[in-house]
Amino acid sequence: MHQAIEFFKDTLNSVLLSKLILTSLLVLLLMAMAWPVYAAHDTDRKVKYWVAPMDPNFQRDKPGKSPMGMDLLPIYEQAGHHAQVKIAAGMVQNLGIRTTKAERRDLSRLINTVGYVGYDEEKISHAHLRVSGWLEYLAAHSVGQRFKKGDVLLKVYSLELINAQQDFLHSVQSGDERLINSSRRRLRTLGFKDAQTNRLKKSKKVLQTVPVRAKHNGVVSKLTVRNGMYVTPADEIMSLADLSSVWVLVDVFEKQANWLQQGDAAEVRFSYLPNRIWKGKIDYIYPSLNKKTRTLQVRLHFDNSDGLLKPNMYGKVKILSKPKQNVLVVPIQSIIRTGTTNRLIVRKAKTTFEPRDVRLGIESDGFVEILSGLEEGEEVVVSGQFLIDSEANLQGSFTRMKPVELDND
Repeated sequence: MHQAIEFFKDTLNSVLLSKLILTSLLVLLLMAMAWPVYAAHDTDRKVKYWVAPMDPNFQRDKPGKSPMGMDLLPIYEQAGHHAQVKIAAGMVQNLGIRTTKAERRDLSRLINTVGYVGYDEEKISHAHLRVSGWLEYLAAHSVGQRFKKGDVLLKVYSLELINAQQDFLHSVQSGDERLINSSRRRLRTLGFKDAQTNRLKKSKKVLQTVPVRAKHNGVVSKLTVRNGMYVTPADEIMSLADLSSVWVLVDVFEKQANWLQQGDAAEVRFSYLPNRIWKGKIDYIYPSLNKKTRTLQVRLHFDNSDGLLKPNMYGKVKILSKPKQNVLVVPIQSIIRTGTTNRLIVRKAKTTFEPRDVRLGIESDGFVEILSGLEEGEEVVVSGQFLIDSEANLQGSFTRMKPVELDND
Protein backbone atom coordinates (compact mmCIF):
# COMPACT_ATOMS: atom_id res chain seq x y z
CA MET A 1 0.00 0.00 0.00
CA HIS A 2 2.82 2.35 0.88
CA GLN A 3 4.54 1.66 -2.45
CA ALA A 4 1.31 2.45 -4.29
CA ILE A 5 0.98 5.81 -2.54
CA GLU A 6 4.58 6.72 -3.37
CA PHE A 7 4.01 5.73 -7.02
CA PHE A 8 0.90 7.91 -7.12
CA LYS A 9 2.81 10.90 -5.68
CA ASP A 10 5.63 10.51 -8.23
CA THR A 11 3.10 10.33 -11.06
CA LEU A 12 1.25 13.43 -9.81
CA ASN A 13 4.50 15.40 -9.48
CA SER A 14 5.47 14.44 -13.02
CA VAL A 15 2.12 15.64 -14.35
CA LEU A 16 2.36 18.96 -12.47
CA LEU A 17 5.92 19.47 -13.67
CA SER A 18 4.83 18.81 -17.24
CA LYS A 19 1.99 21.33 -16.93
CA LEU A 20 4.38 23.91 -15.48
CA ILE A 21 6.80 23.39 -18.35
CA LEU A 22 4.00 23.67 -20.91
CA THR A 23 2.67 26.84 -19.25
CA SER A 24 6.12 28.41 -19.24
CA LEU A 25 6.63 27.56 -22.91
CA LEU A 26 3.23 29.06 -23.73
CA VAL A 27 4.12 32.30 -21.90
CA LEU A 28 7.47 32.49 -23.69
CA LEU A 29 5.72 31.88 -27.01
CA LEU A 30 3.22 34.70 -26.32
CA MET A 31 6.06 37.02 -25.33
CA ALA A 32 7.93 36.16 -28.52
CA MET A 33 4.83 36.92 -30.54
CA ALA A 34 4.28 40.23 -28.70
CA TRP A 35 7.85 41.54 -28.97
CA PRO A 36 7.80 42.45 -32.65
CA VAL A 37 4.45 44.22 -32.22
CA TYR A 38 5.71 46.50 -29.46
CA ALA A 39 9.12 46.94 -31.06
CA ALA A 40 7.49 48.30 -34.19
CA HIS A 41 6.19 51.29 -32.29
CA ASP A 42 9.65 52.39 -31.15
CA THR A 43 11.72 52.32 -34.35
CA ASP A 44 11.61 56.10 -34.59
CA ARG A 45 12.32 56.88 -30.94
CA LYS A 46 15.70 57.49 -29.38
CA VAL A 47 17.05 55.00 -26.85
CA LYS A 48 17.48 56.67 -23.46
CA TYR A 49 19.51 53.89 -21.80
CA TRP A 50 19.85 50.11 -21.65
CA VAL A 51 18.67 47.99 -18.72
CA ALA A 52 19.03 44.41 -17.52
CA PRO A 53 15.83 42.36 -18.02
CA MET A 54 15.99 40.92 -14.51
CA ASP A 55 17.41 43.96 -12.70
CA PRO A 56 16.07 47.43 -13.67
CA ASN A 57 18.72 49.07 -11.47
CA PHE A 58 21.46 47.78 -13.77
CA GLN A 59 21.64 50.48 -16.48
CA ARG A 60 24.16 51.20 -19.24
CA ASP A 61 24.40 53.83 -21.99
CA LYS A 62 25.02 51.25 -24.74
CA PRO A 63 24.02 47.63 -25.61
CA GLY A 64 25.68 44.78 -23.79
CA LYS A 65 25.18 41.89 -21.41
CA SER A 66 23.64 41.85 -17.94
CA PRO A 67 25.45 40.22 -14.96
CA MET A 68 23.34 37.12 -15.68
CA GLY A 69 24.52 36.98 -19.31
CA MET A 70 21.29 38.26 -20.84
CA ASP A 71 21.09 40.96 -23.53
CA LEU A 72 20.30 44.45 -22.19
CA LEU A 73 16.92 45.91 -23.20
CA PRO A 74 16.49 49.47 -24.60
CA ILE A 75 14.43 52.06 -22.71
CA TYR A 76 13.12 54.77 -25.03
CA GLU A 77 12.68 58.49 -24.31
CA GLN A 78 9.05 59.27 -23.50
CA ALA A 79 9.11 63.12 -23.59
CA GLY A 80 5.95 63.29 -21.54
CA HIS A 81 4.12 60.77 -23.73
CA HIS A 82 3.21 57.19 -22.89
CA ALA A 83 2.19 54.11 -24.81
CA GLN A 84 -0.81 54.63 -27.05
CA VAL A 85 -3.89 52.53 -26.42
CA LYS A 86 -6.32 51.31 -29.06
CA ILE A 87 -9.86 50.48 -27.99
CA ALA A 88 -12.50 48.86 -30.12
CA ALA A 89 -15.19 51.28 -31.28
CA GLY A 90 -17.90 49.34 -29.43
CA MET A 91 -15.92 49.34 -26.21
CA VAL A 92 -15.50 53.13 -26.32
CA GLN A 93 -19.25 53.43 -25.91
CA ASN A 94 -19.55 50.57 -23.40
CA LEU A 95 -16.89 52.09 -21.13
CA GLY A 96 -18.74 55.40 -21.10
CA ILE A 97 -15.76 57.33 -22.45
CA ARG A 98 -16.56 61.04 -22.88
CA THR A 99 -14.25 63.70 -24.26
CA THR A 100 -14.04 67.46 -24.55
CA LYS A 101 -11.70 69.84 -26.33
CA ALA A 102 -9.07 71.96 -24.63
CA GLU A 103 -10.06 75.58 -25.12
CA ARG A 104 -8.90 79.08 -24.30
CA ARG A 105 -11.05 81.24 -22.07
CA ASP A 106 -10.93 83.74 -19.22
CA LEU A 107 -10.57 81.72 -16.03
CA SER A 108 -12.26 83.45 -13.12
CA ARG A 109 -10.29 83.21 -9.91
CA LEU A 110 -13.14 82.10 -7.68
CA ILE A 111 -12.16 81.37 -4.09
CA ASN A 112 -14.57 79.28 -2.03
CA THR A 113 -13.91 79.47 1.69
CA VAL A 114 -15.64 80.03 5.02
CA GLY A 115 -15.66 82.88 7.51
CA TYR A 116 -17.25 84.18 10.67
CA VAL A 117 -18.82 87.51 11.53
CA GLY A 118 -16.87 89.86 13.78
CA TYR A 119 -17.31 93.37 15.10
CA ASP A 120 -16.22 96.30 12.96
CA GLU A 121 -13.38 97.34 15.25
CA GLU A 122 -13.37 100.83 13.77
CA LYS A 123 -16.82 101.28 15.30
CA ILE A 124 -16.03 100.06 18.82
CA SER A 125 -15.77 102.62 21.62
CA HIS A 126 -14.30 101.96 25.06
CA ALA A 127 -15.61 103.57 28.23
CA HIS A 128 -12.76 104.80 30.44
CA LEU A 129 -12.81 107.38 33.21
CA ARG A 130 -10.18 110.08 33.55
CA VAL A 131 -10.71 110.26 37.29
CA SER A 132 -10.94 107.77 40.13
CA GLY A 133 -14.28 107.24 41.85
CA TRP A 134 -17.21 104.98 42.64
CA LEU A 135 -19.80 103.71 40.17
CA GLU A 136 -23.03 105.01 41.68
CA TYR A 137 -25.04 103.77 38.68
CA LEU A 138 -24.29 101.23 35.93
CA ALA A 139 -26.86 100.85 33.16
CA ALA A 140 -25.26 97.78 31.56
CA HIS A 141 -25.86 94.46 33.30
CA SER A 142 -24.56 91.99 30.72
CA VAL A 143 -22.79 91.65 27.38
CA GLY A 144 -25.13 92.11 24.43
CA GLN A 145 -27.26 94.83 25.98
CA ARG A 146 -28.23 97.52 23.47
CA PHE A 147 -27.87 101.27 23.86
CA LYS A 148 -28.68 104.24 21.66
CA LYS A 149 -26.49 107.25 21.10
CA GLY A 150 -26.79 109.59 24.09
CA ASP A 151 -28.06 106.97 26.56
CA VAL A 152 -26.49 107.13 30.02
CA LEU A 153 -24.09 104.22 30.44
CA LEU A 154 -23.00 104.99 34.01
CA LYS A 155 -22.70 107.66 36.70
CA VAL A 156 -19.54 108.16 38.73
CA TYR A 157 -18.99 109.84 42.10
CA SER A 158 -15.54 111.46 42.18
CA LEU A 159 -14.17 113.93 44.71
CA GLU A 160 -11.71 115.17 42.07
CA LEU A 161 -14.54 116.10 39.72
CA ILE A 162 -16.50 117.77 42.53
CA ASN A 163 -13.50 119.93 43.48
CA ALA A 164 -12.89 120.86 39.83
CA GLN A 165 -16.52 121.98 39.44
CA GLN A 166 -16.30 124.10 42.60
CA ASP A 167 -13.08 125.74 41.39
CA PHE A 168 -14.77 126.61 38.10
CA LEU A 169 -17.72 128.25 39.89
CA HIS A 170 -15.32 130.29 42.04
CA SER A 171 -13.47 131.48 38.92
CA VAL A 172 -16.79 132.52 37.36
CA GLN A 173 -17.65 134.53 40.47
CA SER A 174 -14.23 136.23 40.34
CA GLY A 175 -14.80 137.36 36.76
CA ASP A 176 -11.18 136.64 35.85
CA GLU A 177 -11.34 135.32 32.27
CA ARG A 178 -7.89 133.77 32.44
CA LEU A 179 -8.88 131.87 35.59
CA ILE A 180 -12.20 130.87 34.05
CA ASN A 181 -10.47 129.46 30.95
CA SER A 182 -7.94 127.62 33.10
CA SER A 183 -10.72 126.02 35.17
CA ARG A 184 -12.65 125.11 32.00
CA ARG A 185 -9.58 123.37 30.54
CA ARG A 186 -9.11 121.40 33.75
CA LEU A 187 -12.70 120.14 33.60
CA ARG A 188 -12.24 119.17 29.96
CA THR A 189 -9.06 117.25 30.87
CA LEU A 190 -11.00 115.28 33.52
CA GLY A 191 -13.59 114.24 30.94
CA PHE A 192 -16.20 116.91 31.56
CA LYS A 193 -17.94 117.89 28.33
CA ASP A 194 -18.23 121.53 27.25
CA ALA A 195 -22.03 121.22 27.28
CA GLN A 196 -21.86 120.03 30.89
CA THR A 197 -19.57 122.96 31.79
CA ASN A 198 -22.00 125.45 30.24
CA ARG A 199 -24.91 123.95 32.19
CA LEU A 200 -22.81 124.11 35.38
CA LYS A 201 -22.08 127.79 34.73
CA LYS A 202 -25.76 128.48 34.20
CA SER A 203 -27.18 126.41 37.08
CA LYS A 204 -24.32 127.02 39.52
CA LYS A 205 -25.04 123.58 41.01
CA VAL A 206 -22.21 121.07 41.43
CA LEU A 207 -23.01 117.58 40.10
CA GLN A 208 -22.38 114.96 42.76
CA THR A 209 -22.47 112.14 40.21
CA VAL A 210 -21.32 112.77 36.65
CA PRO A 211 -22.99 110.74 33.83
CA VAL A 212 -21.10 109.08 30.96
CA ARG A 213 -23.17 108.71 27.76
CA ALA A 214 -22.99 106.41 24.72
CA LYS A 215 -21.13 107.94 21.76
CA HIS A 216 -23.11 105.89 19.21
CA ASN A 217 -25.68 103.13 18.84
CA GLY A 218 -24.37 99.71 19.73
CA VAL A 219 -24.29 96.65 21.95
CA VAL A 220 -22.07 95.94 24.92
CA SER A 221 -19.29 93.69 23.65
CA LYS A 222 -17.26 93.71 26.88
CA LEU A 223 -18.18 94.45 30.49
CA THR A 224 -15.56 94.21 33.26
CA VAL A 225 -17.16 96.07 36.21
CA ARG A 226 -20.24 95.95 38.40
CA ASN A 227 -22.33 98.62 40.07
CA GLY A 228 -20.72 100.19 43.19
CA MET A 229 -17.14 99.28 42.28
CA TYR A 230 -14.25 101.70 42.74
CA VAL A 231 -12.60 102.38 39.40
CA THR A 232 -9.51 104.20 38.21
CA PRO A 233 -8.40 105.61 34.82
CA ALA A 234 -6.52 102.35 34.21
CA ASP A 235 -9.74 100.28 34.32
CA GLU A 236 -11.63 99.49 31.10
CA ILE A 237 -15.25 99.67 32.15
CA MET A 238 -17.00 98.47 28.99
CA SER A 239 -16.83 98.34 25.18
CA LEU A 240 -19.71 99.39 22.94
CA ALA A 241 -19.81 97.98 19.40
CA ASP A 242 -21.80 99.51 16.55
CA LEU A 243 -23.34 96.70 14.44
CA SER A 244 -24.49 98.90 11.55
CA SER A 245 -21.54 97.38 9.69
CA VAL A 246 -19.58 94.19 10.40
CA TRP A 247 -16.44 92.39 9.37
CA VAL A 248 -16.31 88.84 8.07
CA LEU A 249 -12.94 87.23 8.69
CA VAL A 250 -12.01 84.46 6.26
CA ASP A 251 -9.01 82.20 5.71
CA VAL A 252 -7.56 81.72 2.22
CA PHE A 253 -5.13 78.96 1.27
CA GLU A 254 -1.54 79.95 0.71
CA LYS A 255 -1.57 78.98 -2.99
CA GLN A 256 -4.47 81.41 -3.58
CA ALA A 257 -2.99 84.29 -1.60
CA ASN A 258 -1.54 86.07 -4.64
CA TRP A 259 -4.99 86.19 -6.30
CA LEU A 260 -6.33 88.66 -3.74
CA GLN A 261 -6.54 92.41 -4.09
CA GLN A 262 -8.08 94.98 -1.81
CA GLY A 263 -11.53 95.91 -3.13
CA ASP A 264 -12.30 92.49 -4.70
CA ALA A 265 -16.00 91.62 -4.56
CA ALA A 266 -17.19 88.98 -2.11
CA GLU A 267 -20.43 87.16 -1.34
CA VAL A 268 -21.51 85.41 1.87
CA ARG A 269 -24.35 82.99 2.58
CA PHE A 270 -25.54 81.98 6.04
CA SER A 271 -27.44 78.80 6.81
CA TYR A 272 -30.22 80.54 8.75
CA LEU A 273 -31.11 82.65 5.67
CA PRO A 274 -30.06 80.41 2.75
CA ASN A 275 -31.91 82.41 0.09
CA ARG A 276 -30.15 85.69 0.86
CA ILE A 277 -26.71 86.73 -0.37
CA TRP A 278 -24.72 89.44 1.38
CA LYS A 279 -22.49 91.39 -0.99
CA GLY A 280 -19.35 93.11 0.23
CA LYS A 281 -15.69 93.58 -0.63
CA ILE A 282 -12.19 92.89 0.66
CA ASP A 283 -11.44 95.61 3.17
CA TYR A 284 -8.00 94.45 4.30
CA ILE A 285 -5.49 91.67 3.60
CA TYR A 286 -3.45 90.72 6.65
CA PRO A 287 0.33 90.75 6.11
CA SER A 288 1.27 87.34 7.56
CA LEU A 289 0.16 83.72 7.26
CA ASN A 290 -1.04 81.51 10.07
CA LYS A 291 1.95 79.22 10.66
CA LYS A 292 -0.26 76.32 11.81
CA THR A 293 -2.94 76.31 9.10
CA ARG A 294 -0.80 77.92 6.34
CA THR A 295 -3.67 80.25 5.47
CA LEU A 296 -3.90 83.99 4.98
CA GLN A 297 -6.61 85.91 6.80
CA VAL A 298 -8.68 88.38 4.82
CA ARG A 299 -11.16 90.90 6.17
CA LEU A 300 -14.42 91.56 4.32
CA HIS A 301 -16.65 94.56 5.03
CA PHE A 302 -20.46 94.30 4.90
CA ASP A 303 -23.29 96.72 5.57
CA ASN A 304 -25.53 95.49 8.41
CA SER A 305 -28.02 98.32 8.79
CA ASP A 306 -30.85 95.78 9.24
CA GLY A 307 -28.96 94.06 12.06
CA LEU A 308 -29.41 90.53 10.71
CA LEU A 309 -25.71 89.63 10.94
CA LYS A 310 -24.66 88.67 14.44
CA PRO A 311 -21.08 88.38 15.73
CA ASN A 312 -19.61 84.85 15.48
CA MET A 313 -22.08 83.71 12.81
CA TYR A 314 -20.51 81.18 10.41
CA GLY A 315 -20.98 81.50 6.66
CA LYS A 316 -19.84 80.27 3.25
CA VAL A 317 -17.81 82.86 1.36
CA LYS A 318 -17.07 83.40 -2.33
CA ILE A 319 -14.37 85.87 -3.31
CA LEU A 320 -14.43 86.98 -6.94
CA SER A 321 -10.91 88.09 -7.78
CA LYS A 322 -9.71 89.41 -11.14
CA PRO A 323 -9.91 86.66 -13.83
CA LYS A 324 -6.85 85.35 -15.66
CA GLN A 325 -7.40 86.05 -19.34
CA ASN A 326 -7.00 83.80 -22.40
CA VAL A 327 -5.67 80.66 -20.73
CA LEU A 328 -5.81 77.06 -21.96
CA VAL A 329 -8.18 75.09 -19.72
CA VAL A 330 -9.68 71.62 -19.34
CA PRO A 331 -12.22 70.30 -16.80
CA ILE A 332 -10.69 69.39 -13.44
CA GLN A 333 -12.18 65.87 -13.57
CA SER A 334 -10.04 65.04 -16.62
CA ILE A 335 -6.80 65.27 -14.60
CA ILE A 336 -5.16 62.07 -13.32
CA ARG A 337 -3.01 62.92 -10.30
CA THR A 338 -0.31 60.34 -9.56
CA GLY A 339 1.38 62.17 -6.69
CA THR A 340 4.48 63.05 -8.73
CA THR A 341 2.93 63.96 -12.10
CA ASN A 342 -0.35 65.21 -13.55
CA ARG A 343 -1.66 63.40 -16.58
CA LEU A 344 -4.37 63.65 -19.23
CA ILE A 345 -5.69 61.09 -21.70
CA VAL A 346 -5.63 62.63 -25.19
CA ARG A 347 -7.73 61.21 -27.99
CA LYS A 348 -5.46 60.90 -31.06
CA ALA A 349 -7.97 59.18 -33.34
CA LYS A 350 -11.45 57.71 -33.03
CA THR A 351 -10.23 54.62 -31.16
CA THR A 352 -6.66 55.64 -30.24
CA PHE A 353 -5.78 57.30 -26.93
CA GLU A 354 -2.52 58.55 -25.46
CA PRO A 355 -1.63 59.49 -21.86
CA ARG A 356 0.07 62.89 -21.69
CA ASP A 357 2.00 64.49 -18.83
CA VAL A 358 0.98 68.14 -18.33
CA ARG A 359 1.94 71.05 -16.10
CA LEU A 360 -0.97 72.69 -14.29
CA GLY A 361 -1.70 76.29 -13.32
CA ILE A 362 -4.57 77.70 -11.29
CA GLU A 363 -7.77 75.77 -10.57
CA SER A 364 -11.09 77.57 -10.37
CA ASP A 365 -14.77 77.12 -11.08
CA GLY A 366 -14.41 73.48 -12.21
CA PHE A 367 -11.54 74.14 -14.65
CA VAL A 368 -7.75 73.93 -14.45
CA GLU A 369 -5.17 75.88 -16.42
CA ILE A 370 -2.75 73.89 -18.62
CA LEU A 371 0.68 75.53 -18.77
CA SER A 372 2.40 72.93 -21.00
CA GLY A 373 1.93 69.48 -22.49
CA LEU A 374 -1.30 70.13 -24.41
CA GLU A 375 -2.40 72.21 -27.38
CA GLU A 376 -5.62 74.10 -27.96
CA GLY A 377 -8.26 71.97 -29.69
CA GLU A 378 -6.85 68.62 -28.60
CA GLU A 379 -9.48 66.24 -27.30
CA VAL A 380 -9.14 65.03 -23.70
CA VAL A 381 -11.03 62.28 -21.91
CA VAL A 382 -13.21 63.42 -19.00
CA SER A 383 -14.83 60.05 -18.18
CA GLY A 384 -13.17 56.62 -18.25
CA GLN A 385 -9.64 58.05 -18.30
CA PHE A 386 -8.45 55.92 -15.38
CA LEU A 387 -9.18 52.67 -17.24
CA ILE A 388 -7.29 53.91 -20.30
CA ASP A 389 -4.37 55.08 -18.16
CA SER A 390 -4.13 51.67 -16.46
CA GLU A 391 -4.05 49.94 -19.84
CA ALA A 392 -1.36 52.35 -21.08
CA ASN A 393 0.80 51.64 -18.03
CA LEU A 394 0.42 47.91 -18.65
CA GLN A 395 1.50 48.26 -22.25
CA GLY A 396 4.37 50.50 -21.19
CA SER A 397 5.61 47.70 -18.94
CA PHE A 398 5.75 45.30 -21.89
CA THR A 399 8.16 47.62 -23.73
CA ARG A 400 10.93 46.40 -21.44
CA MET A 401 10.61 42.97 -23.07
CA LYS A 402 11.43 44.18 -26.60
CA PRO A 403 13.99 42.08 -28.48
CA VAL A 404 17.28 43.67 -29.43
CA GLU A 405 18.33 43.28 -33.04
CA LEU A 406 22.01 42.34 -33.06
CA ASP A 407 24.35 42.55 -36.02
CA ASN A 408 25.04 39.22 -37.73
CA ASP A 409 28.69 39.95 -38.30
